[in-house]
Amino acid sequence: MSRICELTGKGRMVGNNVSHANNKTKRTFLPNLQNVTLMSDVLGTSVKLRVSTHGLRSVEHVGGLDNWLVKTTDDKLSLRARRLKRDVRKKLDTAIAA
Repeated sequence: MSRICELTGKGRMVGNNVSHANNKTKRTFLPNLQNVTLMSDVLGTSVKLRVSTHGLRSVEHVGGLDNWLVKTTDDKLSLRARRLKRDVRKKLDTAIAA
């Protein structure tokens, strides 16, 4: 399982540990990923995703998972999230057409 947020694309960052003697060694900064069950209002189902805490706050700020998926570009989303976005769009388009 890769350590990448499925909604924001936030992943591992690389930096240096710097000692008192100014020695530098490589280290990684991992995102704070949480396994979360989010509810899709349009589809009427719950979805399990691996999301960073920053991404979770962003989803709540925008107004829910469906709004987040519609507004976010596909290059940031994981494959599962892109499929979910396609299903939400399809359902919204049929609701608007009817």
